[in-house]
Amino acid sequence: MFRIALLPLVALFSFSAQAATLEQEWCAAIGKRLHSIPQAQCQALGLKPAEIRSTQGRALMLRDIPPQVRQVAAHGSPAQAARILVIGGIHGDELTSAALVMRWLPWMQEAEAGAYHWRIIPVANPDGLLANPPTRVNANGVDLNRNFATPDWERDALSYWRGRTRADPRRFPGPSARSEKETRWLEAQIDSFHPNVVVSVHAPYGLLDYDGPARQPRRFGHLTLNRLGIYPGSLGNYGGVHKQTPVITIELPNANTMPTAQEQRQIWQDMLSWLQRNIATRTTS
Repeated sequence: MFRIALLPLVALFSFSAQAATLEQEWCAAIGKRLHSIPQAQCQALGLKPAEIRSTQGRALMLRDIPPQVRQVAAHGSPAQAARILVIGGIHGDELTSAALVMRWLPWMQEAEAGAYHWRIIPVANPDGLLANPPTRVNANGVDLNRNFATPDWERDALSYWRGRTRADPRRFPGPSARSEKETRWLEAQIDSFHPNVVVSVHAPYGLLDYDGPARQPRRFGHLTLNRLGIYPGSLGNYGGVHKQTPVITIELPNANTMPTAQEQRQIWQDMLSWLQRNIATRTTS
């Protein structure tokens, strides 16, 4: 009886040790690539591996941070905190996009940010980010930000790629919508988390882009609104237009050099101010 009872505990400890090793390996690789996020700092962020892996078998890491304060609607009823999904590194050669999301992660537990439920995916394309050199596309050569299942994908994605980008391999949308494991996983995160807002961090255009039904932001830090339009298979098209979920795209000015610490904080504070003004809590039933 005693030996049988121990078996589940042994399995549990084995699973925990395996997960810890995976997190350490992931953070060691990320620390070598993102010099602004050393391994020890990465491991302290509390990121956990998803059940699926990337095309090359790398971990897809995420963290949920529940709201820290109880939400109450205007008429006094309990309310559900707004949900914010933050995605970095969907293009693997935009190193600062992943690093900024990881820098922000501890701030999500501060008082002002505690009004929201956060889900954080700092590196959506680990195979691209950890390639040598890093690549915009994933291991299959697909631009994940052109692979979402938007209603216009079948009609327009490949013809747009051939005609407007002259078959640029860095912008290949894939052989079909949702062809990539990483894309399917990101769509599943949106479907399961039901975010009120998606924040996608990119580089290096140095601007804000926006798609969706809420009032558009005008400025985060030094980044000002410059709407770039939507593309077949893009996250802005999929989330902001198709799903009617606001999608804010933050384009940092440089893919390899981080903004100053002051600018990082100002972008963050301006984003929180926009959320407070435009994203309401929802009354629970």
